Amino acid sequence: MRIVFMGTPAFSVPTLMEIVGQGHDVVACYSQPPRPSGRGMDLKKSPVHEAAETLGIPVVTPESLKDPQEQQRFEELEPDVAVVVAYGLLLPKSVLETPKEGCLNLHASLLPRWRGAAPINRAVMAGDTETGIQVMRMEEGLDTGPVCMSETVAIGPDMTAGELHDRLSVLGGDLMVRALAAVSRGGLAERAQSADGVTYAAKLSKDETRIDWTLAAGDIHNHIRGLSPFPGAWCTLDVGGKSERLKVLRSHVVEDRTGPPGEVVSLDDGPVIACGTQAIRLVQVQRAGKKPMSGSEFLHGVNLSTGDHLS
Repeated sequence: MRIVFMGTPAFSVPTLMEIVGQGHDVVACYSQPPRPSGRGMDLKKSPVHEAAETLGIPVVTPESLKDPQEQQRFEELEPDVAVVVAYGLLLPKSVLETPKEGCLNLHASLLPRWRGAAPINRAVMAGDTETGIQVMRMEEGLDTGPVCMSETVAIGPDMTAGELHDRLSVLGGDLMVRALAAVSRGGLAERAQSADGVTYAAKLSKDETRIDWTLAAGDIHNHIRGLSPFPGAWCTLDVGGKSERLKVLRSHVVEDRTGPPGEVVSLDDGPVIACGTQAIRLVQVQRAGKKPMSGSEFLHGVNLSTGDHLS
């Protein structure tokens, strides 16, 4: 089949590699344009852009697909199917209707739960115990189309969003090539999404990354792992009379310690911080400009005492 692949981040790359590995004819890759990155703010190509060039696939990077000329360029590719994996741009109706077999989207949740931009982070932050990866046929609505194939994945109590991301990314590639095989046989089944249980995974904002120590320890733990490793949950502490931001990447709930929210109540095997109820141990942290380190290693570099406060 003639396939147009549309994706941008690293999450999308395993699916592209699986499709090419199965011998499909990927006639073009659509990805978001290179963006300024790093200290020098040099333009950087997306992971999908770089992977496609390595594979010798033509890359198209429009700012938008609303332009009629861009829609015509897409139509001239004469795709049998478009595969969309975290592309990041809306597909107009004309684009959705161009491929003979439609547009198939790989979505990282069990729809209709967590429609939208950040389903992996939101599932972990909410304390969900399972999620999944699904192939759905795209419609004009936001992740409203019928589901074609699905795989369910358990979310462990200490699993981070980064770990779940990597797991779903690999599963997604396998699931999509199975869906394409079914399309080629004319046997891709579909089921409409339920009208019940709809939730939306809003894009993460900087305003919600700061840790609120007045919350329950379990909620803070989910908040930390749902934002790990990026963008990262953070708090501040006093180091040598200066306020320093501390990113917390891993934590553990400590049930038998209490105190005023934000207070350091123990330094055993890493700082233990009191929450609204119970406490959490900082298992892995990252100081500004430093590499991630264990909670114990962190204590070697700062003068932190019980009774101190994080904010």
